[in-house]
Amino acid sequence: MKKVLIIINTVKNESLALSAQISDFLKSKGVECDCLNFDGFNENTPFGNYEFVITLGGDGTVLFAARNCVEFDVPVFPVNLGQFGFMASVQTSEWQESLELLLQGKAPFQYRSMLTATLVRDGKKEAQYIGLNDVVISAKHTARTVAMEVLFDNDHLCKLKSDGVIICTPTGSTAYSASAGGPIVDPVLDAIVMTPINSFSLSSRPIVLRSDGILCIDIQPCRTKEIWMIVDGQEPVYLKAGDRIEIKILDKKIKLICCTQKKFFNALRSKLNWRGEPYA
Repeated sequence: MKKVLIIINTVKNESLALSAQISDFLKSKGVECDCLNFDGFNENTPFGNYEFVITLGGDGTVLFAARNCVEFDVPVFPVNLGQFGFMASVQTSEWQESLELLLQGKAPFQYRSMLTATLVRDGKKEAQYIGLNDVVISAKHTARTVAMEVLFDNDHLCKLKSDGVIICTPTGSTAYSASAGGPIVDPVLDAIVMTPINSFSLSSRPIVLRSDGILCIDIQPCRTKEIWMIVDGQEPVYLKAGDRIEIKILDKKIKLICCTQKKFFNALRSKLNWRGEPYA
């Protein structure tokens, strides 16, 4: 018998009722269901015992599921109860039809790259973090600049004095990176995107790098003492001068069910008003 996990975003009022409907539907198909309440800050818990995971929430709920599924090659079926739906692309009106296709092995899907960020302190690897969207390094408080040196495959790329920097996957290119002026990248591509945040230099521009390299951010001494790193909106990790963050593409990809090119383009037009033409 197949076993499925339903992640219920407790911030979304409709998620609980919908989880009951989906659970009843799956049980009628002989599929066993577990449920997990998600409040936005749950500790990571590997989901290796499930055939697939259903998320009831927005893109943030998908990020949580992806971190816990990717190691075990467990697909994510993302139902959208949020505002954007770039990843949570299954609408509430179509969940049953889409689930039928999934159970029949006919549902479309996409594989998406993920990032790992390793904190190196005093020459030792302290911790590693995984994200589907982005790694953000910035001052804790606004209007504070951070000094950084950036290397790619041990070659000096640039020095940055800015509010921070965003390192994202193509999937994350429509999130914080886009609001900071970064490029929108086809989410199925393999690439690393670096977008400075309010750089002190007008010449600092976003850059797209190949996916098989290692991007290193070295924190330089500066007047700003409270610096942190946030991966996919998780709890912040505090940094200090001398720390190095090594960022690279994870060797495994997350499988997102019913995410298609057509739905991505629709989300660009409907959510970001990206249309390339004047309003009528």
